[in-house]
Amino acid sequence: EDLKHKLEDLLERLGTLTFQFKLGSMLDKSRRITALVEPLADELALSAQEKAAALRAALLCKADLVSHMVVEMTSLQGIMGGYYALHSGEPQSVADAIGEHYLPRFTGDALPSARPGLVIGIADRLDSLVGLFAAGLAPTGTKDPFAQRRAAIGLVQLLSAFEINFDLERWMKAAAANLPIEAGEQSLTACAEFISGRQRSSLIEQGYRYDIVDAVLAEQHNNPAGVLRAVKELSVWVAREDWNVILPAYSRCVRITRDQKETYPVDAGLFEEPSEKTLYESLQKAEKAPRRAGSVDDTFEAFLPMIPAINTFFDSVLVMAEDARVRDNRLGLLQRIAALTDGVADLSRLEGF
Repeated sequence: EDLKHKLEDLLERLGTLTFQFKLGSMLDKSRRITALVEPLADELALSAQEKAAALRAALLCKADLVSHMVVEMTSLQGIMGGYYALHSGEPQSVADAIGEHYLPRFTGDALPSARPGLVIGIADRLDSLVGLFAAGLAPTGTKDPFAQRRAAIGLVQLLSAFEINFDLERWMKAAAANLPIEAGEQSLTACAEFISGRQRSSLIEQGYRYDIVDAVLAEQHNNPAGVLRAVKELSVWVAREDWNVILPAYSRCVRITRDQKETYPVDAGLFEEPSEKTLYESLQKAEKAPRRAGSVDDTFEAFLPMIPAINTFFDSVLVMAEDARVRDNRLGLLQRIAALTDGVADLSRLEGF
């Protein structure tokens, strides 16, 4: 029966299948996915051929939901869509993307083999998560009728496995712009927290220390692939023999400055002790060292040479000097050191800080 029609002919019936009453039909959802795939394909630098396949497959990716086969056996969604696409004369790349946009279905499942399926998978999950949170349907307790936990974990897996540096906040707003209802700031924040919460659980299940995961998520939750990279790197640093020298040197700078409401400028002309000058010079070297965004390795490689200067500074200088200008200058110097980990990890969340 299904083979009597082209896959595209099922789109009309897809308009009668409700995704969620505030968010419209599955046809509406397909159109939103297509609208999001357009800029995402450019962001992920798909070739013209890959982008064309992704856009075509995005429109057709849910059509098989109204086919007789999938109505009978829902686990065949995507799989039948791929077969029907080929039978309808669609290119292999379009058929593959229709089937693969559901991958991974669970942790450890196969991943899309090509980028059209990957891009549609990201767009589909973003649309579902942002839309359902906007509709006030965040999962509660054990109730998760729209499988949002699976969608969030799938999104994190895709971005991490393909090492895609991704501005989650920006793309959630892009998905929200296509919705028929408004996604307020509150619902977007809740959605982002939900996604990072799923990543946190997943990383801890994989055996990473909770404090390391929390330290990285505090600074990089907006980029799931960056979180995984940084958690792996920080786990190696924490296991080093000299970690009990590295962390205390850094934490001394943070603990004395974290209650300050103001950020102080540093004026080299106000230095009174040689150790201040030495520390400032080593700080400038660290700040100029080439560092990849979010890289724990690069941050600590830049920080390591400063440790002797930090220890000498604290041994020879009273930070809270009576002269307010001298005191503020010293605090400003330590604030700059503390800021080296901005966007990388909040080390104050680590055990032993």
